[in-house]
Amino acid sequence: MKTSPLLKVINAIGLSLLILIFATPFVWMVSTSLKTLGETLTFPPVWVPEQLMWSNFVEAWTSGPFLKYLINSIIVAVIILIIQFATMIPAAYAFARYKFKFKGFLFGITMITLMIPGQLIFLPLYLSMSSWGILDTIWALILPFGASAFGIFLLRQTFMQVPEELLEAARLDNASEWQIIRRIMIPMAKPTLITLAMFSFIAHWNDYFWPLVMTTTDTARTLPLGIAMLREVEGVSSWHIVMAGNVILVIPILIVFFIAQRHIIKAFVYNGVK
Repeated sequence: MKTSPLLKVINAIGLSLLILIFATPFVWMVSTSLKTLGETLTFPPVWVPEQLMWSNFVEAWTSGPFLKYLINSIIVAVIILIIQFATMIPAAYAFARYKFKFKGFLFGITMITLMIPGQLIFLPLYLSMSSWGILDTIWALILPFGASAFGIFLLRQTFMQVPEELLEAARLDNASEWQIIRRIMIPMAKPTLITLAMFSFIAHWNDYFWPLVMTTTDTARTLPLGIAMLREVEGVSSWHIVMAGNVILVIPILIVFFIAQRHIIKAFVYNGVK
């Protein structure tokens, strides 16, 4: 059915408003990161700085041990991702392709964990980390996130779309279950895996609450915590330095998103198996 011109105009206006709503805070952050202190306090606000203050980024970076924070953030995000893949791929395969006792119950328990906010369980987790003697270490930021219920769910749905005949043919060729997972399931689930990797990376790269609870020194602190501390170092009025720090924090996320965006679309569109 042909779309009317009026509907096209309404869609264009709606999309423009959505772009404006989501893009304005980001544009303001980048603009403020390049301003002088005087321009950040000017009213009405100045959107385009008279002079681009690239030195704000240098000042933000050198105001603390930001290289250490950056390395910690990379280590935490990458190791969490590796452990999650090692746990959720076999779990999703088992839930999708095996029949075993209490399968529905166990899958239901897994899904229930999605409904529990992390703030409700941080105290018992904190006590566990304390009893293990790993507070204020990288492992205290990694171990509680070694499994992903959302990843198991999404990957299970993808594995269920693979025809059973394909797996039976592989078994007739004496392929082990691990070979089936590695040579059939993982390649066919590549868009989903890349999407889950991006979600996990962004979530733990941006995580502020858990590092705040689990760390007390710079030994294991991550970049979001370091950016938040800029307000204490520079003062509440130095928003140009704080915003420069936030731009530094956002850049890796943008890189990951632009690399993975094509696979994200594939993961959420059902194409079927031809």
